Amino acid sequence: MNNPPIVCLGVNHRTAPVEMREQLACTLDQLLPNGPTSGEVALLSTCNRLEIYTCSSSDPETVQQAISEILTGATGVDAAAFAPHLYRSAGWDAVGHLLRVSTGLDSLVLGEPQILGQVTDAFVQATEAGVLGHCLTQLFRAAIRAGKRARSETAISANPASISSVALALAQQHAGDLRQQRVLVIGAGEMGQLTLKALQHRGAGRVEVVNRTFAKAENAAANFGAYAFPLERLAERLALVNVVIAATGAPRPLLTEKLVAHALAQRPDRPLLLVDLAVPRDVDPTVADLPGARLFDVDDLRGSLDEALAAREAEVPRVEEIIAEEVVALQDNYRKMSVHPLIVDLRRKAENIRQREMERTLRNLGDIDDATLRHIQKLSQVLVNQLLHEPTLYLKEKAVNGEAEDVEMAREMFGL
Repeated sequence: MNNPPIVCLGVNHRTAPVEMREQLACTLDQLLPNGPTSGEVALLSTCNRLEIYTCSSSDPETVQQAISEILTGATGVDAAAFAPHLYRSAGWDAVGHLLRVSTGLDSLVLGEPQILGQVTDAFVQATEAGVLGHCLTQLFRAAIRAGKRARSETAISANPASISSVALALAQQHAGDLRQQRVLVIGAGEMGQLTLKALQHRGAGRVEVVNRTFAKAENAAANFGAYAFPLERLAERLALVNVVIAATGAPRPLLTEKLVAHALAQRPDRPLLLVDLAVPRDVDPTVADLPGARLFDVDDLRGSLDEALAAREAEVPRVEEIIAEEVVALQDNYRKMSVHPLIVDLRRKAENIRQREMERTLRNLGDIDDATLRHIQKLSQVLVNQLLHEPTLYLKEKAVNGEAEDVEMAREMFGL
């Protein structure tokens, strides 16, 4: 069938640096007051992407210009600054793109499960804002359905596939349920914050964060429901926690053999699991020789990560099949939508005829009781509905089969 009038305009982790993505970050509420969008609109905004979907009768070039102006109004970023980072897709390419996004095939980490919730949120927000019609509603429903199917019918999201998620999976394997553990994260940079986010998602019992700059530790702790401590209290916290995730940019180990041995001496009956995500390493390798200490570094995690990513890669063909199936279903829905105006016009004409003839009949009958009136009304409605039932099914079938000439002939036949 012909391309649907859908345009996607956006930036993501492949096309724009984080600084540009930060500047363009906005909400649908911020976007809408900055100019009239032509037709339907939805905004998908995450840390790795910002995408605006529209369904408009305007050509893609005109839509891009209009949306760029609206984005500038919402963020204050000049269109010339973000234009080199923009990508645009239209029609079935835009449809396929959103379905790849929702299934995790377009994510920074293949199969990332959080994106499905973000696509769903975008759909809910646009629906509540009253800026969705049949076109984008059907698109987002197909995308959400594809995402759910990818998660339930394949293993695309089954295995942890980032360093931080692999680290936590390993910690849970060796230390037990993280909801029952006290976890210390050393470092509040990007890797530290990803770890804090993953711990929050897993519902870890008590999470603490230590950082050289205490203000940064406080800020990270506030964002992820953790407790902040200055680096000077590192020895004290080591004696109390069960799991340590180290992820700083320090040039030499912060956790020396002496420091960890001192902490273990204060907790002789409780082992300490340490996962070192840093390069250069945060934990002195000799710590692994201490009784009661269990140490893993990035190289230990790399094998698990490679296995997880390989397992996810193996699921991609099946996810692509799901996307193809959902695109076919969406095409059928759009074809049915194309005949919807004709069916509405046909039923409106039939209803006008019914009411006109009802008025004429009632004038001829004179006074009748309410029960008889209801019976006559019901009879006329049933007759119209039954007469139109088969033509309605016929028109929908012809639309699905792409037989547009039969649909147009029906319009002429009924004088619509």
